[in-house]
Amino acid sequence: MRLASCVLVLSLVTACSSGDDDTASTTSAAAVDGEDASSSTSDPTTAEGEDDADAGDAAALEQFSGSVDDFYVVPESLPEGEPGQLIRIQELPATDGYVNLRVMYHSRDAQDQDRAVTGRISYPTAEAPEGGWPVIATANGTVGLGSKCALSRGDGGAPGYGVEGVNVATDYIGMGPVGEVHPYLSGLSEAQPVIDAIRAARNLPDAHAGERWVGIGHSQGGHAALFTHEIAEEYAPELEHLGTIVSAPAAALDRRFGPDDEVVPRMVALMALYGIAQDNPEIDPHDYVNADVASRDEIITTGCTQDVIDAFVTIPPDELYELDPMDDPEARAIVMENDPGHVATDVPMLVLYGDLDWWVVPDRVKFVFDRLCGLGQEAALVNVATGDHGNLLSEGAGIITDFFEARLADEPFVGTCAA
Repeated sequence: MRLASCVLVLSLVTACSSGDDDTASTTSAAAVDGEDASSSTSDPTTAEGEDDADAGDAAALEQFSGSVDDFYVVPESLPEGEPGQLIRIQELPATDGYVNLRVMYHSRDAQDQDRAVTGRISYPTAEAPEGGWPVIATANGTVGLGSKCALSRGDGGAPGYGVEGVNVATDYIGMGPVGEVHPYLSGLSEAQPVIDAIRAARNLPDAHAGERWVGIGHSQGGHAALFTHEIAEEYAPELEHLGTIVSAPAAALDRRFGPDDEVVPRMVALMALYGIAQDNPEIDPHDYVNADVASRDEIITTGCTQDVIDAFVTIPPDELYELDPMDDPEARAIVMENDPGHVATDVPMLVLYGDLDWWVVPDRVKFVFDRLCGLGQEAALVNVATGDHGNLLSEGAGIITDFFEARLADEPFVGTCAA
C-alpha cells in the first residue's frame, strides 16, 4: 500500500538529526518550561557592519540580560529592519578562544515579510586577518516546529568544523520566537535566515566577520543548504560564497528508492505537513490527517520531534491520513516548489552520504547528485562508509574540514561528475 505523501517527503528528511550539538535541543525544552521571567535591561549600542554603514543604524542593539525564555519574546512594535540587522544579543558561556552569543535578528520569510529570527554566533578572540574572518554557516537538521525546539536555547556556540573563523547557526523562520511555528521544509524560510545570520555576524563590530563564507547542512539542513546555495549570489551579492557541503539532504521529494526507503519516520512526516502549511495557509492539514490526529494536533506545532513521536507513534502509518497530499494537485505543487537541487551555480559543492544511512538512503543522495551534475553544478560525491544518519558529520569530520580549508585557500576544486 502506498504510503501517504508526507511520509514520502520525510523519508528524506530524517528525525532528530541536527547536524549540530544534540545537547542543545535537550536543553531547549527545559529552558522554555522551567525558567522564571526576569527583567531585562538595554545597553544601546549601534550595530554596524564593517562594509555596510546603513545595516545597523536604524535601531539600537539590545544587550539582553533577562531569562532564556524571555529572550525569545519578540519586542512589541518592532520596526521593520534590514536582513541581518541585529535586534538583541545575549552572552553564552565562552569556549576556548571564542565568544559565543545568542542572537535575534531580522530576516525575510517565504512571503518576503520581515521576521525576527534567532540563532547563535561564535567568533574568535584572536586578532582577525586582513579582510576579516571567514564565516562558516550551519543549517541544522530536524528538531521540531515549536519555539522550545530552537537549538539556540542551549548554552553551546555555533559549530565551526575545525576551521578558524566566525561561526553562525540560524534557528530558521518561526523556530525560536514565542508563539510562532517553524515552516518546516519551506525552502526560502530556511535559506534566507542562513544567509542573514552571516549579515548579522558582520553587524557585530567585535566579530570582524569578512565577506567570504562557506555553508553546510545535514538532513533538513541539507535541504536548507541546497536552497541556500541556489539563492546566495542573488540574495546577498555583497558576500562571497565559496562552497557548500550538503549532507544526506531531504530532496527528490516526489520519489522513493527501493524497499529500504519505505521505512520512514512517519511522525516527522506530520511535521512536514503542518510546517509547509505555515507558509501556505491555503493548505489545511485537517483536509489530510485522520480525525484522531486532528483532535490532538497542537503538539505538532508546539512540541519537538520526540513529543510528536510520543503522541502519535501508536497510529499505524496507513491510518494517519484520510487523503494523500501528493494526490491533491495543489498540495503536490507546493511540495515540489520546495524540492531543492534543481539549480546549478559555479560555486563548488560537496555532497556526502553514509553507507549505513537508512533514513536518507544512499540511492536518494546519488540521484540528487546526478541531477545536479546534469544541470552543470560543479560537485563531488563522497561516501562515508562508516556513516549513518546520526553520525555522518562526525564520521566525515576530516573531509568537511579539508573541503572548507581548500575553498578558503582558493585551491582548485576537482569534482566527480561524469564527463
